[in-house]
Amino acid sequence: MRRELGDGLVLDDDPARVDVDAVHDFLANESYWAAGRPRDVVERLVRDADRVVGLYDGGRQVGFARAFTDGTSLVYLADVYVLPAYRGRGLGVELVREMVDNGPYAHLRWCLHTRDAHGLYRRFGFDTPSERALERAPT
Repeated sequence: MRRELGDGLVLDDDPARVDVDAVHDFLANESYWAAGRPRDVVERLVRDADRVVGLYDGGRQVGFARAFTDGTSLVYLADVYVLPAYRGRGLGVELVREMVDNGPYAHLRWCLHTRDAHGLYRRFGFDTPSERALERAPT
């Protein structure tokens, strides 16, 4: 999939196009959820993802999302970001729409964790978990 958004911006799900250095830089140095994550871990997470969607301005990586799934019942959305200079233009909405609604796993149950983007994800049907949801923190 490759989708033009105008103004030279493109969404693309080609894993070979992902600039792992750029994704690592944002995740390790700017995000709250992956602060300090080593580059080799980011590289493995990108490589092993069931789907990645990148947001590009020309050749520059300016946004990213990845997902992993059992392929049958559940998909986890992770590491979604748009660089600060590109925010406020609906690009995060398009990135999540492409990943969740337009991809091969649109028919499955999706889950994610976020501290600050609840409004964005509610637009795509994400809501507070049911009374059945439990979570075990990493040890």
